[in-house]
Amino acid sequence: MLIKIILLLLFFGCMIGVGLYARKSAGSTTDFVLGGRSVGPWLSAFAYGTSYFSAVVFVGYAGQFGWKYGISSTWIGIGNAVIGSLIAWVIMGRRTRVMTHHLEVATMPDFFGRRYNSNVLKLVASAIAFVFMIPYTASVYNGLSRLFGMAFDIPYTVCVVTMAVLTGVYVILGGYMATAINDFIQGIIMLIGIVAVIGAVLAGQGGFMEAIRTLSELESDIPVTLGQKGAFTSFFGPDPLNLLGVIILTSLGTWGLPQMVHKFYAIKSEKAIKTGTIVSTFFAIIVSGGCYFLGGFGRLFDSPAIYKADGSIVYDAIVPSMLATLPDILIGVVIVLVLSASMSTLSSLVLTSASTLTLDFIKGTIVKDMDDKKQLIYIRVLIVFFIVISVVLALNPPTFIAQLMGISWGALAGAFLAPFLYGLYWKGVTKAGVWASFICGVGITVSNMFFKFIASPINAGAAAMIVGLIVTPVMSLISPKLDKKFLDNTFKCYDETISNVSRKEYLKED
Repeated sequence: MLIKIILLLLFFGCMIGVGLYARKSAGSTTDFVLGGRSVGPWLSAFAYGTSYFSAVVFVGYAGQFGWKYGISSTWIGIGNAVIGSLIAWVIMGRRTRVMTHHLEVATMPDFFGRRYNSNVLKLVASAIAFVFMIPYTASVYNGLSRLFGMAFDIPYTVCVVTMAVLTGVYVILGGYMATAINDFIQGIIMLIGIVAVIGAVLAGQGGFMEAIRTLSELESDIPVTLGQKGAFTSFFGPDPLNLLGVIILTSLGTWGLPQMVHKFYAIKSEKAIKTGTIVSTFFAIIVSGGCYFLGGFGRLFDSPAIYKADGSIVYDAIVPSMLATLPDILIGVVIVLVLSASMSTLSSLVLTSASTLTLDFIKGTIVKDMDDKKQLIYIRVLIVFFIVISVVLALNPPTFIAQLMGISWGALAGAFLAPFLYGLYWKGVTKAGVWASFICGVGITVSNMFFKFIASPINAGAAAMIVGLIVTPVMSLISPKLDKKFLDNTFKCYDETISNVSRKEYLKED
């Protein structure tokens, strides 16, 4: 217990210390929200990765999908690394940095407003982001409850409130720069922690080969497999189609999430994108691949502790049951690992949501005259407000919140992915095309909550993204185009010369 407490105190002290250090870098709105657009590639890459993977992945998704798909759940981690990190940085990184800098935007809703010359689109995008980020933030806390109960036997309420307060303190003090520095520290902890935990868990099962052998002897309870053995160690697992849906949502979804794309806004230069791409991909392979690989052995830890009284399984209890037999020092590492993953994601979400609501909704709409100082005050107040709401939801979740948390990614990415991605490359995207994506993204995921025309909320979210990628260009082709002069001015940023080479050519270097 002493070891675990010491590790936690060191961790918390470090986070607050970084917040105090970064205060000098948060003097203006641009500094607070974007780190002055001068964040290096390593900090940006780790900020991207740690915002990507939270306790929801380590405890919830790894346990649930590892149980369902066995070792093949590792494909989710590979998809996260290749699609969610590598290809995302290659396709979106440089162009996002260049165009957002040219348009002088700090948030995704602001991008929609400036790129498509529509204040209404900006306001609606801000509302969508705010509504669906709150339940997603609440879900971040859930992965901690069982781990803290296992390690410290303390109430979940104490855990949630402590984590929320500490995250709020360092974000309010240092803004994006404090978040980025802490994300780097937390990312190092996550890399070391996941490797140590995987090694310890497999060692407890007699090593990798013995664990695989035992897992291969289990009969599948997935109906389509007809109960044969070996399904949980097969290449694509017992349910490849649903596995594909999870890969699409958790990998492609990051392309449309405001808190993820925001990292490209803040990176210091286009050339820094190359280093960031490599670092981010490596981070995702280790952390996400490791989490899902570990979860794939979940069925070896089948016990009464992971079932409810009615016999249904509690997926969030699987990973904690796997870790319960580890030595105290490793349990301490796991607690700090999950805290790192959760606090980094939480800080990114609250900063993105507060800045979006302030800059895109309140400024110019509710408060007409808002100078830089007032903007900072509003953002800091809204960070507190956002954290309080998410804590209340996490402590007293309404009956629908579990479903809503599951579709948050689908709604956000389904609405935003297509118009943001196409908007970086194609002048032909119209306002009607953007509206079509917003309506389909939110409409499909929310309506599926009530009518369940797609059995899995995960697959519904993946469908929403794919539909958005189709309807946006189709609607754009048949609706009125934006003004040519406006579009030429928007895209001229790619024609600026850098070292006697146009940005278009510069963007093609890699």
